[in-house]
Amino acid sequence: MAAPQCDLLVFMRSALALAAMLSLIVPAAALAATSFVTGYALSGQPLRNDFAGWVGMKLTVGANPHKLMGDALLATGRPIVFALCEYGNEKVWTWGASVDGNLWRTTSDVEDNWNTMSGIGFSQYNLFPYAGPGHWNDPDMLEIGNGGMTTDEYRTHMSLWAILAAPLLAGNDVRSMTADTVSILLNSDVIVIDQDAAGIQGHRLSVSGDQEIWVKPLSAGRIAVGLFNRGSQPANISIASSDLGFTGQVSARDLWAHQAVTFQGSAFQATVPAHGVVMLRVDPIP
Repeated sequence: MAAPQCDLLVFMRSALALAAMLSLIVPAAALAATSFVTGYALSGQPLRNDFAGWVGMKLTVGANPHKLMGDALLATGRPIVFALCEYGNEKVWTWGASVDGNLWRTTSDVEDNWNTMSGIGFSQYNLFPYAGPGHWNDPDMLEIGNGGMTTDEYRTHMSLWAILAAPLLAGNDVRSMTADTVSILLNSDVIVIDQDAAGIQGHRLSVSGDQEIWVKPLSAGRIAVGLFNRGSQPANISIASSDLGFTGQVSARDLWAHQAVTFQGSAFQATVPAHGVVMLRVDPIP
């Protein structure tokens, strides 16, 4: 990807991989790894475990270098965010939590273009059962502001990652940002969806050609809705409140227009720009 991947996470590939390999032969190496991590933990930084080279070896949990590192981190007694990376090749979402991972990359690297970003983001539709508080699917960092996509495409990027409850890691140069970039990355209405206390990852509700509707259950009975148009022309997309499980009246807010919108006759319709999104938060009215 265009942005350096070490902005927010520290890569310790060589040293930690070596310690992990040695520990399979010399148990004392496990103590060395624990000592290494204990010293590193004093810096208060997040740690990413990047053992992509182990893919395909079908390691048992006891020999898994991720498990070795997870145990070493827990042994420090300090709160440390533990990020795993094997690019989803070994379906890390099915075992990441068992090695005490807090987040894990589910795909190859995202790039600053529509095809790669949308291909990665929309492919996450069936991973929601594996995410929750303390353990998250990570489709890679944000490319917003790097210049390879349009403003509408960057809004889709931010909206989709928020519905996925994905880590929102800025991958751009924050020293030089346009007003559009700032407005997207600092959209508190959208960030709140990503960070909702219920900790539920969203999923795809329906798909019709290039149009997809995604939903993310929120706390207090609310629901975030993304009306996504993956097509190259504007498209009308509609949704009924009953599609969201509501039986009574609802109120809604457009999270990019920052204004209230109305469900007419219990339905909402919007014209969504090409490669764009309309994102709503829908609240039940008592």
